[in-house]
Amino acid sequence: MGVVTVILVVHGVGRPARQLDPGEDESWLTVDQFERVLDVAADREDIRLTFDDGNDSDVGIVLPRLADRGLTAEFFPLAGRLGQRGCLDRDGLRELARAGMEIGSRGWEPRDWRRLDDRHADRELKDAPKLLGDLCGRPVRRYSLPFGAYDRRVLARLRQAGATRVYTSDGGAAHRDGWLQARTELPHDLDGDWLDGVLAGSRRAASWANRLFRRAAR
Repeated sequence: MGVVTVILVVHGVGRPARQLDPGEDESWLTVDQFERVLDVAADREDIRLTFDDGNDSDVGIVLPRLADRGLTAEFFPLAGRLGQRGCLDRDGLRELARAGMEIGSRGWEPRDWRRLDDRHADRELKDAPKLLGDLCGRPVRRYSLPFGAYDRRVLARLRQAGATRVYTSDGGAAHRDGWLQARTELPHDLDGDWLDGVLAGSRRAASWANRLFRRAAR
């Protein structure tokens, strides 16, 4: 059984440099909120950090603060938005990769992968990670599901595309060696009580999983 962990997902930090999509502001953090999360993560081996969509805050705000604390994270940009206002550009993507960050794919643009025909599925699940991989100099085989939406068909397509790991937004604890990884989105009204509650839930899940494993091993 893999180690139980909690995976947090951040969409953007600081003042947005672009017009946000409807509802996107619900998952945008202030710099102070983000630094609070990092300070907790720096002291906890069971916390992992991921960043979705490829906003320019990934390099301007996130990367130096990760480096200051000796942390690494996974980034899932939208390939079709590279270089757009307020978004990560190609040089920024390469900078993340050079800094030792894991690069995954969020697809080409924000689309519900459950509703893709075969042509658009190839663009989202094959063309997007290929472009990102070519730019950062290594294969991109991890995916973050747009809107956290998936079904059996989406998962089958991801396996066919060669996905080595797929991240949801289901919340709760995850196992480090799992192919499908649950994540918890950080809300814009994040405070210490909310964060403490999520991490306490991770500890309870880890304790329960360890007890289950010991029983199965008897």
